Amino acid sequence: MHPGGGEFVQKHAEHDLLGIVLYLMCDDLPALMRQLEERQIPCSAVMKAEWGTATTIRLPSGGAIGLYQPSHPTALKLSAA
Repeated sequence: MHPGGGEFVQKHAEHDLLGIVLYLMCDDLPALMRQLEERQIPCSAVMKAEWGTATTIRLPSGGAIGLYQPSHPTALKLSAA
C-alpha cells in the first residue's frame, strides 16, 4: 500500500469511504498478458513507470484493476526472523 495524494473518496451507503487503486503484482507481465489474451481477457497498452511496467484489465462490471511487474525490490522473498 502506498500513500496517495489529495482527497480520493467514494460514496457508499451514504458514507464517504477512502478510495483506492488496486494493482495485482506479477513476475512476468508479458507472459501473463499472453495467458490472459488466450482466455479472451484483453489488457490495455503497457505503461512504463519508475516503479515498473503496468497494464489494466477490464472487469465484467466495467471497472478495471491494474496489473504490474515491479522494477523495485519487494518484500515477497523476505524470511521471518
